[in-house]
Amino acid sequence: MVGLMMDSAETLTSKWDARIESQGGIMAEIKAEEDLRSLSADVISKACFGSSYLKGKQIFSKLRALQKVITNQCFLFGFHTFGFLPSVQQKEVNNLEKEIETLIWEAVNARERECLVEISSEKDLLQLILEGAINDVGKDSSKKFIVDNCKNIYFAGHESTAVAASWCLILLALYPEWQARIREEITQVCADGTHMEVDSLPKLKAVTMVIQEVLRLYPPAAFVSREALQETQIGHIVVPKGVCLWTLIPTLHRDPEIWGTDANEFNPQRFANGILKACKLPQVYIPFGIGPRLCLGRNFAMVQLKIVISQIISNFTISLSPKYMHSPAYRMIVEPGQGVNLLIQRCTD
Repeated sequence: MVGLMMDSAETLTSKWDARIESQGGIMAEIKAEEDLRSLSADVISKACFGSSYLKGKQIFSKLRALQKVITNQCFLFGFHTFGFLPSVQQKEVNNLEKEIETLIWEAVNARERECLVEISSEKDLLQLILEGAINDVGKDSSKKFIVDNCKNIYFAGHESTAVAASWCLILLALYPEWQARIREEITQVCADGTHMEVDSLPKLKAVTMVIQEVLRLYPPAAFVSREALQETQIGHIVVPKGVCLWTLIPTLHRDPEIWGTDANEFNPQRFANGILKACKLPQVYIPFGIGPRLCLGRNFAMVQLKIVISQIISNFTISLSPKYMHSPAYRMIVEPGQGVNLLIQRCTD
C-alpha cells in the first residue's frame, strides 16, 4: 500500500505547490486540515474499498456531519443522549444514519456487480468483509454486519490519521530544528532524496520519534473505557461488578512521575531508544489503545503518517500562521478546534 500512499501524498504536495505559485511564488498561507482529511480519505478508499476519494466523498461528508451533531449533543465519555435529544436533532441524526447506510450499501452492490464480471486474485478489505458476511454471519444479519464494518473503517481509517497528521504539522511548525532533522534523514535514506520505498520506512528514525511524541501529547482518542464484569481489585481500590472505568489517555501521557519533569514538553528524543525506554511504565503509552482492543489499523496509520509527514517536510518548510489559534477540541476525537493555519515555503536546500 506504500505506492498508493505515496501517490496521494504527492497529489497533496502538488496542490500546495500550486498554492504557493498562486500566492506570489514565495510563500502561501493554507488551512491544512481539510487537505489532510482528503488525503487520508483517498488512501483509505483506495486501500480498503478499491475506489477513489471522489467516489466515497458523500460518505465522508455525511460521517463528518454526523460526528458534529453527536459531539454537539453532549456526547461525553460514551454516554450520548440519543432518545433524549430535541426532536430536530434526533431527526437529523436518524436521517444522516440512513443516508450513510444507503451510500455504503450502494458501494457494496457496485462491488458485487464488479465481482460477477471480473475475478481478481487481489482482495481488498471490502471484498473480505463481503466474503465474511456470506460465510460466517448469515443472510439475515449480513447487511448490518457489512454496513457497520464499512462505517467504522471509513470513519476511523481517515479521521484519526488526518487529525494525527495535523498535530504533527503544528508541532513541527513550532520546532523547525526537527524539520531539519527529518529532511537530513530523508536525504540519507531515500535513493533520490525524496521517493519513498517500503525498505526506507524502518530507517525513518527521526520521523518515527516525532510521530510517537505527537501521539503522546495529542492522542486522537481521549479515553478508553472498560466495564468490570465481576468485582475486581485494582491496587487498594475495589471495583464493583458493572462499574465502568474511564482511563484518560492524555492524563497518562503527561504524568511527570512516568515521563519526567518535561512531560508537557515536545521532546521526540525521549523515544530515541523506543517506547520501552521512553518512560517508567511503557504500558501507559496507549495512543492506539491496549489489550484485546488494540487498534487493528495501527500499522496502517503509522506507515501513512510516516509517508505524509516525510513528503510534506521534504518539500516545504512550515511555520504557524498568525491566524492559528491553539484550541484542542473534543469531537469524538481530539482535534485542532480552530483549524490548522500554516505558512508554507518550498525547500531550497
